[in-house]
Amino acid sequence: MDAYEYSELLKSLTIKMENIKNIVKPDKLQARLQAIGTMQEDSSFWLDVSKAGIISQEKTKTERLVATYSHALDAVNDASDYFELSQAEHDEETLEMLYEDAPSLQESTNALEVQMMLSGEHDANNAIVSIHPGAGGTESQDWANMLYRMYLRWAERRGFKVEVLDYQPAEEAGIKDVSFIIKGENAYGYLKVENGIHRLVRISPFDSNAKRHTSFSSVMVSPEVDDDIDITIEDKDIRIDTYRSSGAGGQHVNKTESAIRLTHIQTNIVVQCQNDRSQHKNKAAAMKMLKSRLYEYEMAKKQALLDGVEKSDNGWGHQIRSYVMQPYQQVKDTRSNIPYTNIDAILDGDINQLLEGILIAQAK
Repeated sequence: MDAYEYSELLKSLTIKMENIKNIVKPDKLQARLQAIGTMQEDSSFWLDVSKAGIISQEKTKTERLVATYSHALDAVNDASDYFELSQAEHDEETLEMLYEDAPSLQESTNALEVQMMLSGEHDANNAIVSIHPGAGGTESQDWANMLYRMYLRWAERRGFKVEVLDYQPAEEAGIKDVSFIIKGENAYGYLKVENGIHRLVRISPFDSNAKRHTSFSSVMVSPEVDDDIDITIEDKDIRIDTYRSSGAGGQHVNKTESAIRLTHIQTNIVVQCQNDRSQHKNKAAAMKMLKSRLYEYEMAKKQALLDGVEKSDNGWGHQIRSYVMQPYQQVKDTRSNIPYTNIDAILDGDINQLLEGILIAQAK
């Protein structure tokens, strides 16, 4: 990077920060924080625990947004001041330092941009994730398990908790199905972009001829919604099946048919839960999953109508992202169109940059 390129970067970041300021409205946010502080000082505020919790969450989220905005604004302003001073004094050492810090300067503004985008109605919610292998037997089942591990590692990296709702191991390797909840702030906001078909190209470890194989798995993500969401499910709308729980390593093994499978007849959406030995608790969890999936289904249907697209199949030509391990290494998403070569790190859960790139691309 040279002086001209850095100058152009500062101009673009300054314009971006001005646009963000018009959206964020930091003065209004500060006023809201003061108002919440005044409310919390009133002893009656804590009498309504539910309301107090919602407002306290709003305060935490607002404080985080204000802090991120202030940090990014200070970083851009300081960089501009140092750049002008260093050029005037011909301080090459400081200029080189500024050039080296350019990526982190961009990252701070990108982080603010992403945080602004995670302001949807349910973006802050926990995420319910289901992974299903496509056609291809063991190869696709192993690929589904690789995706499952990727999301578990991502959650671990962010300090999020994971609750497994349903886990069905495949006979030879991998999984037939898995559903789980990732619990953490903005879990759904980040993972909603994972909805779709994921394609893997690699030399199969299950092929004695060492040929390249292409596998597909679908990932479905929905927000964990509150019980008061306006979705009605009547008994006549669903089919209930029970079966014996099972799991990797003998987890959740039970002699009674405590596991629950719910099929929504009209949409053919199927959810399963075997997390608990209690059939009653599994049914309650499955109903919550179904409610979340139906909510996501309706939202996706409305968006599809706006976009003029139809529902995709779990196979060729419909993937949102390709993971190529041979003959070269690259992960590329169809929405951001940014190639990544660190495929091992991505499959180990290092997907923040990838997710944020998609969120930014979709916003544009």
